Amino acid sequence: MKALVEKLQAELDLTSGDIDLAVAQLLSDQVDDELKAEFLTALQKKGETAEEIVAFVHPLMKRAVDPMIDPAQLSGPMIDICGTGGDGLSFFNVSTAAMFVAAAGGAVVAKHGNRRVTSSCGSADVLEQLGIPIDLTPEQLNESLKRHGAGFIFARIYHPAFRALAAMREHLARQKMRTVFNLLGPLLNPARPSRQLIGVYDARLTAIFGEVLRQMGRERAWVVHGLGDNGAGMDDISISGATTIADLNEGQVNSAVLDVSWLGVPRASVTELKGGDARQNAETIEAILSGKIRDGKRDMTLVNAAGGFVVAGLAKDLKEGIELAREEIDSGRALEKLRELQGSRP
Repeated sequence: MKALVEKLQAELDLTSGDIDLAVAQLLSDQVDDELKAEFLTALQKKGETAEEIVAFVHPLMKRAVDPMIDPAQLSGPMIDICGTGGDGLSFFNVSTAAMFVAAAGGAVVAKHGNRRVTSSCGSADVLEQLGIPIDLTPEQLNESLKRHGAGFIFARIYHPAFRALAAMREHLARQKMRTVFNLLGPLLNPARPSRQLIGVYDARLTAIFGEVLRQMGRERAWVVHGLGDNGAGMDDISISGATTIADLNEGQVNSAVLDVSWLGVPRASVTELKGGDARQNAETIEAILSGKIRDGKRDMTLVNAAGGFVVAGLAKDLKEGIELAREEIDSGRALEKLRELQGSRP
């Protein structure tokens, strides 16, 4: 591990063999947390390449619990909608809210997530507060995806090897230190969805993630990074400013910049989109889906669900996706999807 740290400090990229060794060391309880942190910090300072990120994904996925999901048995295209976290904006759980809308509109959402690490409320925290089961076994997950078109994949259950990293990751998060593990979360969905909408905390990561997902063989993906009205970046499609997108389609990655205000979506400030703890965010999601909230938080949910519809192949573009998302909320179907999942406790 020391030799790898020195290599990184010399600004040299790691080989896949280097990373296989590093993963084994990182997941070992025989290696000092300080040395692990030193390695992750050195890698972050050098900047992770697409090849390095892919090289981390392979050995970590081999150690994951495989839920053995057969896409052919599902009622629609399987997608995941999630962000890397790490943007520091503490929004309400945008991708979790979008999950219910996307599932109501015909996508099958295999939502991979965890408890909070860099935010005040993770997807697992808010779903638990909503009364939705988060500790699904592979059999229960398959049943939920088939019956309800949605299911939560709790990273702590499906990536047991990560327990060796928990204390160190929390320590680095408290120091506001991002590592490759902030990047890997959305890439380690053990359901292996062929379609993904991923938000990243840095605009430069959009192209890198597009290439990573291409190398991983994804069928369609959007990697998005939005700008706030205060210049801050967010791991979502933005309604506060422009959004950079890397669009993976048919093996090609194309970059674009879009502004949803061009589609008639009103601007909202970053302040308007702030969330709170799990209870507050659960109340916000219920209020959005029931039509009680009709402000920027609803619009933020609409545009991110719309991105999910485009990636899933259920809408030809974001404008059509927004119309579909609006219909799913206004008809009550998105709220019905929430209620279905609340009633699905095994």
